[in-house]
Amino acid sequence: MVTVTEWQKIGVGIAGFGLFFILFGILLYFDSVLLAFGNLLFLTGLSFIIGLRKTCFFFFQRHKVKGTSFFLGGVLLVLLRWPLLGMFLEAYGFFSLFKGFFPVAFGFLGNAFDIPFLSALFRRLQGSSSMV
Repeated sequence: MVTVTEWQKIGVGIAGFGLFFILFGILLYFDSVLLAFGNLLFLTGLSFIIGLRKTCFFFFQRHKVKGTSFFLGGVLLVLLRWPLLGMFLEAYGFFSLFKGFFPVAFGFLGNAFDIPFLSALFRRLQGSSSMV
């Protein structure tokens, strides 16, 4: 069984608030202050959850440099009050960074929920790309 530390619990809360502020900033027509606050909270929460060293190792691997540069460049543009362009760059960087995780997540969702149409869709999405 996996043990969850107090720091990880705090990190989940901080990352959750970060996602809330990002979604709220998008709903309010890309409000740059809410988006910037959400980005900072999300990155802080991620470093609390997996640790600062593992976070740096994840973002700065050689084969993830392109995704990291787009994601952090988007964060920087949001902080400099260019929210629309910054969020587009962040989204591209996010999908580039986590593209190996999506088949695993879709496979889990397809097996966890027994919804007729959605489970078939998730299983199809699981097999469509590789883990590498």
